[in-house]
Amino acid sequence: MYHKNEKVMNMFFGAKPAIFEKAKWLRENMTATEKILWNELKGNQILKLRFKPQHPIDIFIADFYCHKLKLVIEIDGGVHKEKSQKEYDIGRTVELAGFGIKVIRFQNEEVQLTLGEVVKRLKECCVNRANELEENRVNSSL
Repeated sequence: MYHKNEKVMNMFFGAKPAIFEKAKWLRENMTATEKILWNELKGNQILKLRFKPQHPIDIFIADFYCHKLKLVIEIDGGVHKEKSQKEYDIGRTVELAGFGIKVIRFQNEEVQLTLGEVVKRLKECCVNRANELEENRVNSSL
């Protein structure tokens, strides 16, 4: 059983106050594409899972985060096609993996043009992630 502060620390992975402030600003100023996906995620609509928008994790802010699955969803705009940003994204994904967090990425265009397919892929990813975490839990208890 978690002590409340342990759970909060685990959920945010030591994020500092400045990150929380920036995350709040980002929540209040979501991109149009983030708002489209948020309409599908909010209220536990995806497999009854709770996703949080613009969630602080250590020094990062995830576009969307499900703590139960340790799953980050990132929506990538045009800037993510630039070489330096691609390299940053790879490094960020590796750092998040160090916390046991999986990252799934969608392009802006995918969300805007094929939202149904994005939701379908996201549901599949959530089911696979839940199975993976359960398998890891069972194996670690052996």
